[in-house]
Amino acid sequence: MKKNMKNKKQLFENIVHGIFLILGLITVGFVLLITVYLVVSGIPAIQKIGLFDFLFGQEWASTAENPKYGILPFILTSIYGTAGAIILGVPIGFLSAVYLAKLAPKKIKTVIESAISLLAGIPSVVYGLVGMMILVPGIRQVFNVKDGASLLAAIIVLAIMILPSVIKVSITALEAVPKEYEDASLALGATPTETYFKVSVKAAKSGIAAAVVLGVGRAIGEAMAVMMVSGNVPNMPELFQSVRFLTTAVASEMSYSSGLQKEALFSIALVLFLFIMLINATLNFFLKRDKEK
Repeated sequence: MKKNMKNKKQLFENIVHGIFLILGLITVGFVLLITVYLVVSGIPAIQKIGLFDFLFGQEWASTAENPKYGILPFILTSIYGTAGAIILGVPIGFLSAVYLAKLAPKKIKTVIESAISLLAGIPSVVYGLVGMMILVPGIRQVFNVKDGASLLAAIIVLAIMILPSVIKVSITALEAVPKEYEDASLALGATPTETYFKVSVKAAKSGIAAAVVLGVGRAIGEAMAVMMVSGNVPNMPELFQSVRFLTTAVASEMSYSSGLQKEALFSIALVLFLFIMLINATLNFFLKRDKEK
């Protein structure tokens, strides 16, 4: 009887493990499918246009009589926009996470975390609409420029959009630090502030780094909100000039594109995909190196 029960439990465990394995393989399969599809769809246009002209060309005029397909303005805009959002959003998100995880009273923490969860659930089009109605006119008046739809507006919107990801993941990482670490630090004479930043943050750095990676992914992959506040014009990036990102370049022209133009848009998607993979691989490399130390 006991042997039969043991066999049934083992069979159940094997079935569950098999289901998890299949689900994992399906996930990997989707990633491979997307990768292969982007490569197959994106390579032909690069071959026709030329790799150098495509990546380093400074003019995009896909509907002109003599079309040009240079995406350097899109690449630089995406880099500057993402970097600006990270520089602006990560410190705010990180310090907010430290406060909520270690210093905030329970009632205040509950209210702020609810607001952060609400912020995470707001559709990107709403961010874009609010940015168009408030942020863009504000930039125009404050900085006395012709049009507030600019790289600066996109950076501010992206910085706000990445806050929920950075804060929530950082809080989880900080709360997972064993309390014994902090107690030992306080017992040795360290102040609470020193303990939180030199012990807790250091112990949770891999989780905080994961929060930054999520923030980068959210910022570089956003399209709708950015399209609404950046002006969506293929210019070389300047802080107070209308610009176009890699994501918005694809989103704004895909509906009416055809022929080489459509192939070039798939090539832009391939560049964006490789760009995100490179960022993730670089961050993972540094994280693993820190763990080995």
